[in-house]
Amino acid sequence: MTYDGLIVGLGNPGTKYARTRHNFGFMLADHLLEYWDGQPGTVCAARSARLNAQLWEVSEDYGSRRWIVVKPLTFMNLSGQVVGELSRKNGIPADRILVAHDELDLTLGTVRLKFSGGLAGHNGLKSVAAHLGTRDFARIRLGIGRPEGSEAMADYVLRSFMPAEWELVARTLDVARDAVVHYCREGLTAATSRLHTR
Repeated sequence: MTYDGLIVGLGNPGTKYARTRHNFGFMLADHLLEYWDGQPGTVCAARSARLNAQLWEVSEDYGSRRWIVVKPLTFMNLSGQVVGELSRKNGIPADRILVAHDELDLTLGTVRLKFSGGLAGHNGLKSVAAHLGTRDFARIRLGIGRPEGSEAMADYVLRSFMPAEWELVARTLDVARDAVVHYCREGLTAATSRLHTR
């Protein structure tokens, strides 16, 4: 079977991490799957996996486009193991992979698409790049901002969003969901133009 691409949500497994900033990628994957599950002409089905991951196959427009959505369950630092294996087994090159991740260098509420470039010190991205053998994959960057004061970065990203932030988190996920849908239907350049001119 031929796939148009692979969408990867980065995060850490388990309820302990479910609502943390570092799990923004997982949250977006779930939000996308919920959206696709309700769209006419779209089939969104869980797929069995021998990998340490949750997998879904999304088929849009009655099968004219097919995507794999994955949430690696290896913990963030090893996320690339799953991505690399799925890429090889399904013949999906790096330039047709989109990785959703939290981004310290963007304020909460900011969503950006980019292709290739630096990894911003993100261990999940580092792992993906190492296992693909390239940085030439697309990313959707979900801003979380940086901690105030002297809070350690590791503590900050593994802390849940504050109650007052959840409304903005929800709006951010809506914007990011629309951007990914446009990416799947129109390609990265058109989706980026739409997103960045909002």
